[in-house]
Amino acid sequence: MTQEQIKQKVLDVLENHKVGSLATVIDGKPHSRYMTFFNEGLTLFTPTSEDTHKAEEIEANPNVHVLLGYDDNGFGDAYVEFSGIAKFNSSKELKDKIWSEKLERWFDGKDDPNLVVLEIKPTNIRLMNANENTPQTLEL
Repeated sequence: MTQEQIKQKVLDVLENHKVGSLATVIDGKPHSRYMTFFNEGLTLFTPTSEDTHKAEEIEANPNVHVLLGYDDNGFGDAYVEFSGIAKFNSSKELKDKIWSEKLERWFDGKDDPNLVVLEIKPTNIRLMNANENTPQTLEL
């Protein structure tokens, strides 16, 4: 599989799977939780509150790991292992772009001062279960 084919398959997973796990590091150990993700190319975004354990964990160590994929029963479904560096992005434009009514469960609107967006730039991406030639690493 060429790098362009790997990249296209990775983008297909990122664009078609919005719920995945986000792992942070606390006391040298992983801590995972489910999050909703959006992407622009290979950059991931997820809304969160500044007042969470994950925010504290990312401030202490911005290295994160994301798993996205698996449609059906989990046997043979393609997925992505995504390692990256997270930072907080409070831009109004980005909040407007990702805002949906579903977020009202946690926030008092898109102007809630606790709403921030984690912006995750990839450091390593591996495509898993896409065919007999996986895992494949996307060269960044």
